[in-house]
Amino acid sequence: MITEELNTAATAWIFDDPDDDDRAELSAILAAATAPGTDEKTTRAAADLADRFAGHLEFGTAGLRGAIGAGPNRMNRAVVRGTTAALAHWLLYVDPGAAAAGVVIGCDARHRSDDFAREAAAVLAGAGITVHVLPPRQPTPLLAFAIKYLRAAAGVMITASHNPPADNGYKLYLADGAQIVPPADLEIEAATRSISSLLRIPVAAPDDPLIIRHGDEIATAYLDAICAAAPAPKSAAWLRYIYTPLHGVACDLAMRAFEQAGFPPPDLVEAQAKPDPDFRTVRFPNPEEPGTLDLALAQARRSGADLVLANDPDGDRLAVAVPDDNAPGGWRTLTGDQLGSLLGAYLLGQDSAKAEAAGSGEQPLVVSTIVSATLLASMAAAAGAKYAETLTGFKWIVRAGDLRPELRFVFGYEEALGYTVGTTVRDKDGIGAALAVLGLAARARAGGESLLEAYDALEVAHGVHLTEQVTIATQAPVHVMSRLRADAPRELAGQPITDSSDLTGGTADLPSADVLRYWLPGARVVIRPSGTEPKIKAYIQVVEPVIAGRLTEARRAARARMEPLAQAIRDLLAG
Repeated sequence: MITEELNTAATAWIFDDPDDDDRAELSAILAAATAPGTDEKTTRAAADLADRFAGHLEFGTAGLRGAIGAGPNRMNRAVVRGTTAALAHWLLYVDPGAAAAGVVIGCDARHRSDDFAREAAAVLAGAGITVHVLPPRQPTPLLAFAIKYLRAAAGVMITASHNPPADNGYKLYLADGAQIVPPADLEIEAATRSISSLLRIPVAAPDDPLIIRHGDEIATAYLDAICAAAPAPKSAAWLRYIYTPLHGVACDLAMRAFEQAGFPPPDLVEAQAKPDPDFRTVRFPNPEEPGTLDLALAQARRSGADLVLANDPDGDRLAVAVPDDNAPGGWRTLTGDQLGSLLGAYLLGQDSAKAEAAGSGEQPLVVSTIVSATLLASMAAAAGAKYAETLTGFKWIVRAGDLRPELRFVFGYEEALGYTVGTTVRDKDGIGAALAVLGLAARARAGGESLLEAYDALEVAHGVHLTEQVTIATQAPVHVMSRLRADAPRELAGQPITDSSDLTGGTADLPSADVLRYWLPGARVVIRPSGTEPKIKAYIQVVEPVIAGRLTEARRAARARMEPLAQAIRDLLAG
């Protein structure tokens, strides 16, 4: 049985839902949930209905994300309509020129992505706002680039990034081409709650003159920019590499980028080359997950490749694997921190040479987050560059340069396989980063060095920076964080906590965030709730100096310190 309140809410939603299929889906669930008796089918339907009305999808890291289906706690046309109407209202209120500047809309190849993109375009045009629609099935970095290129007031990307196949999402960008930040997200979400009827929202026809459908010209401009920033060195001619877009939408632009920049064509993983919203060859379409790169790694072993490149489904992340005789299967996937450090060192070197040739007096700036390794900071100091640390998320990383306009933004990364090179794209860009990795790999190969050896050299110079993430699933992350604040630990794994920081309320350098940080001798722990999933995450770093070049011993010592610390964090979070 369901409550009368739930019955009323579901009935009202069905009446107001603009989509025939979604109305039918929800009507069937409601009928099953209210059928006489208490058999298993009725019980399941009642639980399903309760979950769909347990709340409204809320803005997470940069927008909405959730399972596709009917109801306010799912991704559907009704939710897209209400969110877009609120966006239109907010834009017209805060920016008098927004109607003419317009909003750029892009979508990936997930289930119903094109449907949701059409809905967003119709609502924006119905509000009198110009809409710039990208060709279908494009990667997220192209949408971020297009906002600045077209001088638009905002951008909407329909994507769920690397989430499971059942999910989709609605990602928002502001006029600067970066992901939305407070208070704009809270204001738009509040405007969404004030909408009384979706059916009363004006919706334009598909052929409305305010809806401008773009061709390939934006992609051409994007490729020109990223390829000019990362042309292939002569030594790249001998590179052998595997590429997979993991059934996502990055393949076309990535293949064009490799060719235009002057790199040899990759050995493409054909089984994963075309967009597939069901991601049939992987258990989970996240390149961070074990097993996701198995097809690419098998192909690399057969072909004797130098490296593997993999974009996630919407093309904003990049995973890299390299040969390693000591790893299972002979290949090792670099962590986000390892690749971020390698790219940081490479790009700082490239930037220094360019700046010297141009006679530029600006100092370079590199950026990472409070949960990423601090190796990049050490390298920046040694190179005479500036370093900035931000909250997690590229909405903060790319804006770090805005706070220091006298500096030249060179590179930013976060440990979750996100990287951006320069200012062409003010978001993570897995395609632009792939070009930089190929340049790095070509230079290393020409010098008779592998990427692993290049990373070894960084740690010999700056110390071992071992990182590990501990994740605990919980439906009450707020309660876990409250418990830690009320009863703060004084030691972890027998080591004293020498300092701590609670980012509630913010600091001189960082905005307010639900984050706790602890420092121990030679170690650091950062704890925060996930922005998109019911989880608590802890990011651990252990730093071990390398004495007299004895890297193996230093790494062994770091691992010996990490294991009990990680277990102590698991126990702490589990309560």
